[in-house]
Order: sequence, then C-alpha cells, then structure tokens
Amino acid sequence: MRRKKPRGFIARWVRRLCIALLVGLGLTFTLIAYANFAAIWASRGRLHDDVATLPTMKVGLVLGTTDRVNGHANPFFRYRIDAAEKVWKAGKLEILIVSGDNLRPSYNEPEKMKQALVERGIPADRIVSDPRGLRTLDSVVRAKEIYGSSSILIISQRFQNQRAIYLAQANGIDARGFNAQDVEPHIGLKTSIREIGARVKMWLDVHFLNTRPSHLGEKVQLPP
Repeated sequence: MRRKKPRGFIARWVRRLCIALLVGLGLTFTLIAYANFAAIWASRGRLHDDVATLPTMKVGLVLGTTDRVNGHANPFFRYRIDAAEKVWKAGKLEILIVSGDNLRPSYNEPEKMKQALVERGIPADRIVSDPRGLRTLDSVVRAKEIYGSSSILIISQRFQNQRAIYLAQANGIDARGFNAQDVEPHIGLKTSIREIGARVKMWLDVHFLNTRPSHLGEKVQLPP
C-alpha cells in the first residue's frame, strides 16, 4: 500500500504556496505602483494646462485616437483637436505631426486629425501625417527617428502625456506636454483602467524588452 503523507507535510506545502502567492501579489502591486508613479515623476514640471505658460517650440505631436466610438463622436479626439488648435493659434508651434493608426485603408486616424485641424484654420502644409503611430511609443520614437525632431510638445490628455514624456526621456527626446481636456470619469473609466496596465508595459518596454516601433522606414523631412 502507498504510504499516506503526513498531514503536517501537506500543511507545510499549503503554507509555502500561500506565501509564494502573497509574495507574487506583493511584487505585482509594487511594480504597478512604481510604473504608474514613474510616469508622474518623469513629467513633473513639463505639463501645461495654460497655453500662456508654454515655451515656443517648433514641433507639436498630436497623439492619435479614433474620431468615433460606437457611432458617436469620441470626446478624447475632439478635446485633442481643441488643444492643438489652441496651441497653434497662440503661436507656440511651427509644425504639427498628427500620429496614429493607418494600417488599414478604411481606418486613418492621422487623416481624420488633419482634416479636423484644417477645418479649424490650421494650414494643411504645416501638418504632417504619421500613419504608423500604432501606439504611444511608436509615435514618440518616430518623431525623433523618422521626422528628426528631438524636441517636441506632446498634445493629448494628461494621463497619456505623462506616459509619453517618460518614453520620450528614455529615448533621448526633450518633451513637454500640453494637456487636452479630459473626459467625464464615467466615459473614461475603461481608458483609466487600461492606462494602469499601459504604464506597466511602458516600464517593461524601456527597462527589459527594449521595444522598438513596429514600423520605421525612410526618414521624412519636416517642412522648413
């Protein structure tokens, strides 16, 4: 007959398993907290809510998002366009790069942003479309490596500006952020939850994964 293991042996392994799980959870929560704080810390003193406090810079980078969600106008999109218009009309920028997803012919975030900005009176020849800004990291790194700009003003909501500035600094880019109006909490709840994980990915991309943009390609000369 097989000898039964004593209850003490099983109890010890249960305790060890519980301790391992608690340690794992503790490390996970520590990483989440650290990554989220790192983005806030990196952007301290570099975020602006008032256009009057902005320094004059050459290039603004508007981070992309879809213009409509479930058939309705996307407030994240509208508020980013509002912010870009405000900065441009204050005379703080010479060029706007609109960076977003255009991998599918039927989906073109940069073109939608460019159209919206032209309708606000911004000259089309001062707007450059980046069709391969598939994620924040791609948009930020491509601003330097494809469009040759090592100093940029990032235009998006505060939460994304914080993360984008962290990524910019990690890639040798001098970045500031102009905060677009945020959306109502009940509308942006899913985005807020997703941002927690995005910041962990941000930290891992920089410190462990050495993540590069999905697409690079030939350099593009910005308008003079």
